[in-house]
Amino acid sequence: MPYRIPERTARPRRYLMCRPTYFTVEYAINPWMDPGRPTDTALAVRQWERLYALYGQLGHTVELIDPVPGLPDMVYTANGATVIDGRVLVANFRHPERAGESDAHQTWFEAGGYREVRRAAHVNEGEGDHLVAGRRVLAGSGFRTDPAAHAEARDLFGLQVLTLALVDPRFYHLDTALAVLADDQVMYYPEAFTPDSQALLRSLYPDAVLADQEDAEVFGLNAVSDGRRVLLPEAAKALAARLADEGFEPIPVDVSELFKGGGGPKCCTLELRP
Repeated sequence: MPYRIPERTARPRRYLMCRPTYFTVEYAINPWMDPGRPTDTALAVRQWERLYALYGQLGHTVELIDPVPGLPDMVYTANGATVIDGRVLVANFRHPERAGESDAHQTWFEAGGYREVRRAAHVNEGEGDHLVAGRRVLAGSGFRTDPAAHAEARDLFGLQVLTLALVDPRFYHLDTALAVLADDQVMYYPEAFTPDSQALLRSLYPDAVLADQEDAEVFGLNAVSDGRRVLLPEAAKALAARLADEGFEPIPVDVSELFKGGGGPKCCTLELRP
C-alpha cells in the first residue's frame, strides 16, 4: 500500500516575543557565540520584525515583553518560562549573564493575571528544555536545565515529563535538537542524544522526521510549528523538503544575525498556553 501523507491542521497560537533592541554578543555561554565576531543589532531587529509580522499573517497572536538594557539575550524568550494551562514555571538560568531575565519574565507574567506563577527552584531554562507535545512534556538535560527541574515541572503541570539527555555541546538546549511539529509528531537530530534517549524517541515517535548533521548545524530544528506551517531557518533546505514530504508547509525565515547568539525562530518564541 502506498504511503499516505497525513493531513496536517494548523491551530492559532499565542506567543510571547521580545524585540532585540539591545542584542549583541558580548560574552560566550554556548559554542555558537563569539564576542570577537561583529554583530549588527539593526539587522537583528529587522529579522526579528519579519518573524513577528509573519506570525500575525498566519493568524497567531503575539504579545511583547519589554527588552531590558544589559540583557542582550532577552530576545530568546523561549528560555524565559514554560506556560501550560495558565500555569507558569519561570526560568532559573544557569549562567549569571542571563539571570536578570527571570525577574523580568516573572514580573510580566504576574501582571498578566496568570493562574499560577512559580519561579523554578532548580536550574531550568524554560521552553529551551521543556517542549510540550500534547499532554506530554519532553524535557532536556545535559548542559543547562537540571534534571531535578523535570520533577518540578511534573509537580506544577500534572503532566507526564520525559527526560531526554543531550550529549553534544553545540545542541545545548533541547529546542536546538528537537522540534514538536504536532501533538503526536516531532523532528529531531538523533546524534544529539544519548543512546537511551534515542531509543525512547524511537519508541514514542517511530515516524518522526529525522534531521542530518547539516540540518542540525544550521539550527534547522529550532523551529516553530502550528500543526501545519513550520517556520525554520532558511539554510535548512533538506529538512524543509522532508517536512513537505510529510504534509507540513515549511516556511523558511532568515535569522542569520540572531543565530550569532545561538538562537533561531523557536528561541525567539515562547508559546503561551492559557
